[in-house]
Amino acid sequence: MRAFYHPSGRGPKHSHFPWGWKGVWQLPSFLLLLLGFSTGQRVVTVQKGPLYRVRGSHITLWCKVSGYQGPSEQNFQWSIYLPSAPEREVQIVSTVDPSFPYAIYTQRVRSRGIYVERVQGDAVLLHITELQDRDAGEYECHTPNTDERYFGSYSAKTNLSVIADTLSASMAPQVLTRTEGDMVELTCEVSKSTAQHTHLSVGWYHLQGIGEHHAEEVLTLSKDFVLSPGPSYLQRFLAGDVRLNKVGNTTYKLFISGVQLRDQGQLYCEAAEWIEDPDETWKDISHKQTGRTSLVVMSWGRDLSVDIAAAQSSLSEGDTLQLHCTVGSQKSSSRHFQVLWLLDGMEVARVDPKGVLVWEEEYEKKAKLGQVRAFKQSNMVYVLTISEVGLKDNGMYQCSVSEMSTPGDFHSYQTNLSSGIQVNVKPKESRMHLSVSTSTPQVVAGDALILLCEVQGATSPVSVQWWHLPPEHPGARVLVATMEQDGTLSLGSTYRDSRARGSLRLEKASSGAFTLVIPNTLDEGDGGQYWCKATEWFRAQSWTEEGETAVRVSSMGLGLQATLRSRIATVTYGKSFELVCQVSANYSLEEVPTSVGWFFQPSPPTGLYYELVQVFPSGAVAWGAAQPHFQGKAQLMKTAPSFRLHIHNAMAADEGTYRCEVEVWRRSTVPLGQPAATTRSNAVGIKVVLPESKLRVAAKESSVQTAAGADTAIECRILSAHNNSQLAVTWYLLPPPGGAAPLQIVRADYSSVLEYGAEFRSPAQKSRFLSQRASSSAFWLQILSARPRDQGRYYCVVEEWLWLGDGWYQLGEGTSGRTMLELKLPERQLQLEKANHSISAREGEDVTLHCLLQGARLPSTHLSATWFRGEDRLLTLHRDGTIEYPWESLAGRLHLRRPAAGDFSLTLSRVEGHDAGVYLCQVEEWQELSEEKGWALQALARSGYTQLTTIPTELTALTRICSSPPLLNFILTLPLVLILLLALAVFCWYFKFRKNKKGSSTGDELMELQGAGGVKKT
Repeated sequence: MRAFYHPSGRGPKHSHFPWGWKGVWQLPSFLLLLLGFSTGQRVVTVQKGPLYRVRGSHITLWCKVSGYQGPSEQNFQWSIYLPSAPEREVQIVSTVDPSFPYAIYTQRVRSRGIYVERVQGDAVLLHITELQDRDAGEYECHTPNTDERYFGSYSAKTNLSVIADTLSASMAPQVLTRTEGDMVELTCEVSKSTAQHTHLSVGWYHLQGIGEHHAEEVLTLSKDFVLSPGPSYLQRFLAGDVRLNKVGNTTYKLFISGVQLRDQGQLYCEAAEWIEDPDETWKDISHKQTGRTSLVVMSWGRDLSVDIAAAQSSLSEGDTLQLHCTVGSQKSSSRHFQVLWLLDGMEVARVDPKGVLVWEEEYEKKAKLGQVRAFKQSNMVYVLTISEVGLKDNGMYQCSVSEMSTPGDFHSYQTNLSSGIQVNVKPKESRMHLSVSTSTPQVVAGDALILLCEVQGATSPVSVQWWHLPPEHPGARVLVATMEQDGTLSLGSTYRDSRARGSLRLEKASSGAFTLVIPNTLDEGDGGQYWCKATEWFRAQSWTEEGETAVRVSSMGLGLQATLRSRIATVTYGKSFELVCQVSANYSLEEVPTSVGWFFQPSPPTGLYYELVQVFPSGAVAWGAAQPHFQGKAQLMKTAPSFRLHIHNAMAADEGTYRCEVEVWRRSTVPLGQPAATTRSNAVGIKVVLPESKLRVAAKESSVQTAAGADTAIECRILSAHNNSQLAVTWYLLPPPGGAAPLQIVRADYSSVLEYGAEFRSPAQKSRFLSQRASSSAFWLQILSARPRDQGRYYCVVEEWLWLGDGWYQLGEGTSGRTMLELKLPERQLQLEKANHSISAREGEDVTLHCLLQGARLPSTHLSATWFRGEDRLLTLHRDGTIEYPWESLAGRLHLRRPAAGDFSLTLSRVEGHDAGVYLCQVEEWQELSEEKGWALQALARSGYTQLTTIPTELTALTRICSSPPLLNFILTLPLVLILLLALAVFCWYFKFRKNKKGSSTGDELMELQGAGGVKKT
């Protein structure tokens, strides 16, 4: 398998292609055919999955195409199908179209965080320089068609899973001083907790010179558990002087026996985690390096040796530099040394034999601020520490050791200068990353939002900004709050009014945790995306990271519902009843300001509800003015989440339909202004049963017989009723024969107001029929001057009314038995023609119906006559000569003539079709007995029947025309149209005649002129 250099690593890596790129192009064509790669069919191949790669690592995916037509340089397009939407393609990067990436990848593609490396014209590598969790999914490599026709595969897919980097390697940085031949023991702790099956490799590396970047391999335990020494340590490994022992699961120890001078330098441990891909190749998915241990090896036989070492020589701005100067000599504890620290040959500080420290002027200021420190650790070891190094601290550091004969001596008798150690200070690079989350992803308007922004890896002060993107305004972010690096807090203009959302808090809970609390959300608009923008500040530089989280704020109307119920729907008058308004919602109603309004629609329903009472969240109560009687007897109770209305002493006015309306406000707000949500309950009907009626009316049948013309009375007896009730009585007459409908005579209501029926409203009838209350238990109907037509069965209907606090209510009614009124008719009969007749009359004509009294009548008597059509009375001629017309519509067409005494013939003018029927007359003879006794009926008689038949009028031609407006209009219009057409024809004929005549005259005149003078026409 060929190898190539991976740009993201430190050395050669195995290719993920099945063979080296050059190997593919060097294969014979017949072998390509055997492998299935014919030029006639396009085949796209992508790295086989599933692949597991570590978050934050630099990864590559290869893709190649074969069997294509067209140019040798093919284009590639990479897309991803995310697990959250496996059917949706998200475009990442293209070799041909800069606008190909979707918005979420645009910035990473522009900044070369994601790019495509073309290895050959038809093979590429997709690079993701810093793998993120959201990069997990199914990747698709697509090649646009360059063939003459579509044939083969144009895309291929592979799965990539992003896993956490659990590999750790640690070895404490230290400075070791050893003499030649001593043993060096180094311990490296390596562990992992990856769920997938992986292997570890652990190795030690040696950097010889200061500033040296090429590390020399000492000894490595490979992923296959094989020990492999570096070339420089092979013989010593074979001799057993270089060993690697694994102690337990995580501890690896390196032993170097007989340390040599060339071992001096820096040693570190490097661990790698390997995973086997589906193509059976092993891929290193994570690397970790430990801190470096400086090893100083002192040689025997030199009187004074000076070595300098650094825990780390490659630093970033803000790191700490620690240098150790080691003096090697015989019996060094009794000797006196002065040490100078030098940077690029310039003195930084000196430590005299007594340990007194003297700084160079520039460093003296830093020393006072605690930024630099130098001290004598022992007579052999001297330490220089520079905190928060800057770019000015770059350079070559050395230490110079001078030996003095005495501590106060200013002259040294030997001096030695250490080798130089190059310290490289790189510009500050931020390792900051953040995560944004919320403990309140779904809240209801009025609840608090708690948002957390965790900043990790920052080594310098951090400032934080919170931004909000409302759901209804995508793209327009609103500043919520800012915390500067010194802790100063400021709020965005929208969030400064604490009365709206409460007092916003942005707190720094720990070194990197910033918590934003919005105590009181307003509405759905407070939902959406919240961005945390963290900026790390170092001197004049800054680095920014952003993260976001989504929050949903639901309306308080979500699921808000009020249900009204009552245990009883029918309540007895004077008893109590209770209505319960149960409130529910999709959220907790605890501490939610709630008001309830009670509404009432009296019975019978009108569609209009009146407000009874409103209970506010503060407990205040406001009574409505429309139904004031409730205020004194209604009791209001609240037992969350329900409200109760208890009505005492129910009365008829309480009968009707009830409902409740509930209003809610946001939590932690003063419930003023418009509520956040309102709901209306179902309607519940309450029926109030009135007191039971005690009315009993005598139902015994009876009869009354009286002489015609005499006064009589019909009794209606009350057997029982409430003591404080009032009674209304209505009198009815059932005239003979038995099947006739009852006629209302008169009604006396409980206030004794009289109302007469339609048949008894004439003054004459009102004067004859009188209703009066004879006693507390009896009503009478007085009939004055009883007449034969008054005969029939009489009865009364009594209603019992009771005052129930707010009005009169009918409790019940009772009907009496029938009382038959019979008149004693006189024995003498008048002589009327009894023969029955039939008569026909054409509509529109007049007809006379005869009624002739035959024989003599008594002297000093008066006659009265009444005409009937069927059972309907048409007119009555009273004995005093007055005529009564029960039917006003017929008064103009009925004429009673008396050409001679005893002739009561009736003339019906302008006969109509509905006048057909059976007519008869009744004649009565009256005589005044005395002023006291009045008039008495002496005799009566009824004529025979006259059958009137009406004949419809036949339509003549003229009447047919007149009765049809369209035909009449046609006949009137047709002559006019004909006249106009005739006039137009005459005019046209006349105009044509004049034109012909004029032309003839002109021709003759011209002919005459030509003959006379020889003038020719031109």
